[in-house]
Amino acid sequence: MSEVLLNSILTLGAVAVVSAIILYFVAQKFKVEEDPRIDDIEEALPSANCGGCGYPGCRAFAEACAKADNLDNLYCPVGGNDVMKKVAEILGMEVQEQRRQVAVVRCAGSYEHREHHNVYEGPENCAVAHQLYGGETDCHYGCLGLADCVRACDFDALHMDEKTGLPVVDEDKCTACGACVEACPRDIIELRVLGKRDRKIFVSCINEDPAGPAKKACSVACIGCGLCYDACKFDAITMYDNLAYIDDKKCVLCRACVEVCPTGAIWEVNFPPRKPKPAKKKAAATAKKANETKGQTTAKPINISDLPKEDKPKEEKTEAKQPEVKQDENKTEEKKNETNENNN
Repeated sequence: MSEVLLNSILTLGAVAVVSAIILYFVAQKFKVEEDPRIDDIEEALPSANCGGCGYPGCRAFAEACAKADNLDNLYCPVGGNDVMKKVAEILGMEVQEQRRQVAVVRCAGSYEHREHHNVYEGPENCAVAHQLYGGETDCHYGCLGLADCVRACDFDALHMDEKTGLPVVDEDKCTACGACVEACPRDIIELRVLGKRDRKIFVSCINEDPAGPAKKACSVACIGCGLCYDACKFDAITMYDNLAYIDDKKCVLCRACVEVCPTGAIWEVNFPPRKPKPAKKKAAATAKKANETKGQTTAKPINISDLPKEDKPKEEKTEAKQPEVKQDENKTEEKKNETNENNN
């Protein structure tokens, strides 16, 4: 019995050794050479695995970078320009700096701007509520306020404002990974490029209804009037389906569109407060202008002594009275003659 057991063990051991040798040669024959730079790139990445780069994870992004001829269409939003510079150094390439992006909520329909007609009592999930009904207000485009975007953010860059019922983005924490954009069933959130000093201007509304229903549903809705389109001199605004949209790559932050918007649907963020127009100076200028106009229309008195000699009026007074004097002298002489005759 012991010999049988010993033979079995030896046989199995021999089979295992032969199989291992065969597998080793097969692995050497069919092994795939991997670029060693992939590991270096992966170490340089932030290991967030958020998918904001468009790939399922940091490893997949590292492989894409190693295989690419250039890094023009590859960008890690979490690491930003600093990380991409490190990746470019590993690959011996050059990379252009990209402007920072942040998420923006394109809905300003807070409690004070949208009248609520009912109360939702279903699952606390925007995707479910969006499938069930239009919402608690007359606006079927606005935020549902059930915080799917907040739960989707891995960087604590979003929170719900209890006063407005809308999500608020913390720009300092936002990495532009796009998770909140994917989570919103109404496509309210989008990634926008920041301008100088982190300023941005955008239309905080996605309501495509005509002006009447849109304004009735929300007091700060875009009514598609086109005033902002006419005011923009840089072709940064387009009009489509009763809605204005500002291209963040063309916008120069002149704020001309903000001034003409009649409903306040266009938001300006991180700008200094506008200086109030000086009413007193304006009134003084108007009064000065009125006085100048009055001075031009009112005739000044003419002093005869100031007139040229040839323009002075002739003294008709003396000439006119000369005949009267002569007549008086004749009457006086006649009376004297009559007196002398009577005395004689």
